[in-house]
Amino acid sequence: MQDRPIVLASTSAARIALLRGAGIAFRAESPPVDESTITADSPGELALARARAKALSVAAAAPGALIIGSDQVAHFEGEVFGKPLDPDDHRRRLRLLRGQTHTLSTAAVVRLGAATVECLTHARITFRSDLGDDELDAYVATGEGAHCAGGYAVEGLGGNLVATIEGDHPSVLGLPLYRVVDALRGFGWRPSFPPAAR
Repeated sequence: MQDRPIVLASTSAARIALLRGAGIAFRAESPPVDESTITADSPGELALARARAKALSVAAAAPGALIIGSDQVAHFEGEVFGKPLDPDDHRRRLRLLRGQTHTLSTAAVVRLGAATVECLTHARITFRSDLGDDELDAYVATGEGAHCAGGYAVEGLGGNLVATIEGDHPSVLGLPLYRVVDALRGFGWRPSFPPAAR
């Protein structure tokens, strides 16, 4: 089981970095999924449904592999935030979140054949209240958050927007890493620790 290939159904730089940092050998595949066609009754269920679809979309081309699908949904007062539609939507969203606490729901699905393990985490993110419109406009202009749930990347310049984070930090970055490792281990995977360089 140790040499079973692992496929990440995502090309997200943050997810790739999390798995690589944990010493997990894998390859990344872009999942052919149109997220806009997937609906659910709650933000958490939406994240899970998208993660399932992503894992399933690459499974047929990787028989015998462990497949990891993941998705993240930001939500605040009943509004679900996907990726910003355009700079105006991006600015509106960041102004709405200024000084407020919103939730990031992050799902992962680990699949081996028909067997699946699903997990869902929630983190609470509070934006700084002293953010000026000029700062938010300047952040939007960087383009960094244009492809992120919520419209910001805490691992980059978007960290300047955040006052506090309550919850699992890897999940905030886009992948519930510890839960994914639990699932991989349940399927028989074990890490390979390289010896220290001399």
